Amino acid sequence: MPEAIRVLLVDDQRLMRDGLRTLLELESDIEVVGEASNGQKAIQVYADLQPDVVLMDVRMPVMTGVEATARLCQDWPDANIIILTTFDDDAYVFEGLRAGAKGYLLKDVSGEELATAVRAVAGGSALLGSAVAQRVLTQFAGMASQKSDTALPEPLSDRELEILQLIALGLSNPEIATRLFLAEGTVKNYVSSILQKTNTRDRTQAVLKAQSLGLLTS
Repeated sequence: MPEAIRVLLVDDQRLMRDGLRTLLELESDIEVVGEASNGQKAIQVYADLQPDVVLMDVRMPVMTGVEATARLCQDWPDANIIILTTFDDDAYVFEGLRAGAKGYLLKDVSGEELATAVRAVAGGSALLGSAVAQRVLTQFAGMASQKSDTALPEPLSDRELEILQLIALGLSNPEIATRLFLAEGTVKNYVSSILQKTNTRDRTQAVLKAQSLGLLTS
């Protein structure tokens, strides 16, 4: 049996932590290994436990989730952090992207969606919950700069744009490979090239940057 995905819960509300724990403990392949009530404690607990995934609230006392995300990603570049947000937290979403978060979910997601997100991020993918994605992408589109210096130093090829469009729709590498009749390794190479050309660290940031530059169709 593969090892369970080890998750750290970070939220200042015990009721929320208890709810998340209850949902995740229904999954045989996910284990909640620790909790923290603010960002500062999260850093301490992360150092001790080295979890596979962190579910991070944004609005907390002592240290916010965004600040904690930035610290964690600085000290542990491979940290997999999913920020839990509400529609009122748009500013935190953008800051969290820059800080290095791998995913965003609304706090009212179902247990199935939560578990799927944890598995995806633990497996190296990045994601935005559908409702969050629509809101974020809409705002990024509105923020698109008209300055010439925002263009990519090396333009994306037609195939790379096609793959990036599918990533924006939430497709995984195997799904993209099937859709485009390509080998999964070929898709992986295209994704690596996309990240390099867009100077981004993960798929989510690449999509958002391409959207901000008007490279993706709506």
